[in-house]
Amino acid sequence: MLTIRPSGVRASGMFLIACAALAAPSAASAATTNSTLNVDANVTANCTVSTSPLSFGDVNPLSGTNVDGTGGITVTCTSGTSWTAAAGVGSGSGASFAARRMADGSNLLNYNLYTTSGYNTVWGDGTSSTATVGNTGNGAAQNVTIYGRVASGQTSVPPGSYEDTVSVTVTY
Repeated sequence: MLTIRPSGVRASGMFLIACAALAAPSAASAATTNSTLNVDANVTANCTVSTSPLSFGDVNPLSGTNVDGTGGITVTCTSGTSWTAAAGVGSGSGASFAARRMADGSNLLNYNLYTTSGYNTVWGDGTSSTATVGNTGNGAAQNVTIYGRVASGQTSVPPGSYEDTVSVTVTY
């Protein structure tokens, strides 16, 4: 090591300068290591269903014509999830898939629900000449129109406010 001594600086001052230089931190060489972080998730098949009411409005049983209406279901399923929607017979006394029944007290008004606008395929549970509706989910709401018909010829039905509740079951 070469020591340069400025003029007028004593040897003890040079010693202090040399000690200060040795005490200063020096650049350390950095070391690195790495690893991976595994991340996972399990996306499950899920569906939700909601309904929009089917209202026949005013029914004139003497008109001799059918009264038709539409309602609907909205099914939202995770993408790629196949689903089917079945309908129950309703809560009217003596209701069946052949003849659902709206009630006003003990008075009954026959009607039915269909999967097509041709009113030829009864919406039901997929058994005994009924059909379900279905699709494959895409993550967005899928709307299905349900067609209803009050058949003509029910001339003995008294005036009233008739109602029914039909259960809808989505299987996925």
